[in-house]
Amino acid sequence: MRGILIILVSMFVLSSIVISQPSADESSMELSDQPTDKMDWWRDARFGMFIHWGLYAVPAGEHMGKRTDRIGEWIMHHLNIPIKEYETYAQQFNPVKFDAQAWVALAKEAGMKYMVITSKHHDGFCLWDSKVTDWDVLDASPFKRDILRELADACERESIRLCFYHSIMDWHHPDAQAINEPNYNSRDPKSVNPNFSRYFQNYLKPQVKELMTGYGDIGVMWFDGEWIPDYTTEMGKELYQEIVDADPDMIINNRVDKGRQGMQGMNKEGEFAGDFGTPEQEIPDQGLAGVDWESCMTMNDTWGFKHFDQNWKSAETLIHNLIDIASKGGNYLLNVGPTGAGEIPEASVKRLADIGTWMKTNGEAIYGTSASPFDKPAWGRYTQKDNLVFVHIFDWPKDGKLTIPDQGMPFQEAQLWTNKGNVKVDLKKNADGWIVSLPAEAPNDIASVVALKK
Repeated sequence: MRGILIILVSMFVLSSIVISQPSADESSMELSDQPTDKMDWWRDARFGMFIHWGLYAVPAGEHMGKRTDRIGEWIMHHLNIPIKEYETYAQQFNPVKFDAQAWVALAKEAGMKYMVITSKHHDGFCLWDSKVTDWDVLDASPFKRDILRELADACERESIRLCFYHSIMDWHHPDAQAINEPNYNSRDPKSVNPNFSRYFQNYLKPQVKELMTGYGDIGVMWFDGEWIPDYTTEMGKELYQEIVDADPDMIINNRVDKGRQGMQGMNKEGEFAGDFGTPEQEIPDQGLAGVDWESCMTMNDTWGFKHFDQNWKSAETLIHNLIDIASKGGNYLLNVGPTGAGEIPEASVKRLADIGTWMKTNGEAIYGTSASPFDKPAWGRYTQKDNLVFVHIFDWPKDGKLTIPDQGMPFQEAQLWTNKGNVKVDLKKNADGWIVSLPAEAPNDIASVVALKK
């Protein structure tokens, strides 16, 4: 996978009246050497939509009768498709069923606060009308519509923060990785394109500027593909600095820097790269202490659409992932891979609707929360915000008694959240800690929330 430009979330202000409507709180996971204010909306959001969409949705994992057994958006590389042969997919890219408003409404109903879309993936094809190339949706395809503009307008209407994923490497550009055709993703230092610095200055940076200045208030620039030997740490630092000089509020992921080490995002000098780390397809067991981070994950086994990948995670797994990530102070960037016709697969739509149903009752135990004050329990997770600790119960206690560690927290009351309103439940302290008395049946089969007020 690996993403292109980062999608940002719109600011979400919460009221603090009763336990059912706690106030938003700044996450305790913040960078000591980074401005904290620009990260506030992102920390409050906790949940966003990743969208991998481009020409690769047309072959949908299968080229000339051969299926890739790997991720769909890498089909050009994995099946060694020559550039001229791959270009024919541009003439087939006519997603007449694309509806930006429907996509944004789906994200909003799921409880997502921001959206990150691949403005350009590794195949180099651009989803906007770039002025520095004709290898884009308006010039090379019959669609003739600026996809990013339509999404930007829809996001503004619905108060969703738009962000852009953008690939640093480019399999299609002659001054970039096209030199390696048809084995584009070479990590051999000898495969460095001598003209890559020209691509970096005259193509990559101008496109980033187009994205930053042409589509309103963009929240995140989400880079990917920095591992190529052509790209240097000096380039990464230069790109980061030029972005923040132009827009100090822009959030930039760690993949802008060369040499990030694993999910934590430290560069080879041991410095944190960018504004947040990007663990991919995994949730750090203990979170990432001292840095902001975001787990990006798929619903099935691919980022870009593959028509034969039906290995879908359950809504239960996705909701538990969201809670688990929030309990460790991170964000969850959950991917959809639209079809070549422009539709989000029905299996994704169904799961997002199920997540949205859960979020309508329990979302305030996710938004604006910070990492758990307690060790991870076997039966669920904790999040916290202001004077509240939220108890997320995955496995309902058979005896109706739930024990919460004491640790000196003076809890005053407990409320069980249900889709019909909040129910005060009995809370007592004994030698084992705080004992919450619960009804026989859980209000939600996937995860039920008890709010403890200090």
